[in-house]
Amino acid sequence: MPPATLPPGLEHKYAEINGIQMHYVEAGAGDEVILFMHGFPESWYSWRHQLAFFAPSYRVVAPDQRGYNLSEAAGPYDTDTLQEDILALIRHLGVEKVHLVAHDWGAIVAWLIGIHHPEVLHSLTICNVPHPAVFAKKVGRNPRQWLRSWYIVFFQLPWLPEKMLARQGYHGLARMIIRDTRPGTFTRDDVKEMLEGWRRQGLSAPISWYRAAVRQRKPLPEPVPVIEVPTIVVWGEDDVALGKELTYGTEEFVHDLQIHYLPNTSHWVQQEEPAEVNRHIAELLERARPRA
Repeated sequence: MPPATLPPGLEHKYAEINGIQMHYVEAGAGDEVILFMHGFPESWYSWRHQLAFFAPSYRVVAPDQRGYNLSEAAGPYDTDTLQEDILALIRHLGVEKVHLVAHDWGAIVAWLIGIHHPEVLHSLTICNVPHPAVFAKKVGRNPRQWLRSWYIVFFQLPWLPEKMLARQGYHGLARMIIRDTRPGTFTRDDVKEMLEGWRRQGLSAPISWYRAAVRQRKPLPEPVPVIEVPTIVVWGEDDVALGKELTYGTEEFVHDLQIHYLPNTSHWVQQEEPAEVNRHIAELLERARPRA
């Protein structure tokens, strides 16, 4: 894969968002905003292929989320706070609604925004994370998924996860992600960006997202509201942490839903198969346009 070309005019910006200094990048000048939310242990840079693809037609924005890379590492890290970070960023951008595109932990927060705050959404794109109600229903009956989720338990330990991930200057973590993807997914510059992001302030704050999720768990409302905005789930079938079966039953909680499975593709789907992911997002944006 050739090196990613970031969109012309990409700007790095900072703003006071929900009590922290948040860093985000922005490009494009379209009437509609696409807001990209990264997951663990990444940064805004994980959306480089999507930013370049959509900037000619849309205003594209990708933050470093709370505690990651260049955004301030200050708690709390509970899911209510993480949702409010995004709602406050949307207000800061001066728009009422966005097309929300999210992966991994960002997608968990995005699902919750779809459930609790659908009024801020034109559309919703989820990459490789199940709807929280589906996950809660299935995980208790799926011992294989318990084993796949071992790292969540490990991250509850004090200081040890941070120490283990930081060994060898985070090179071990980088190698783990690289081995999980197709050869050529990451360039040397991509790896350098990852390492610099982890070394800036460590991964204690991102790991704290997992700790807060367990210790400050927020139950879903009963009944769980059905998401009405046009939604897609893009799922790399070779995800080692989350099984494809966790997508089954999502239609119970999402009215206007399409699921796109990408074979021979890992959890890091938007970086491993950017052209396919971009195509599915573009089709969703076109489908959502009459409502936008």
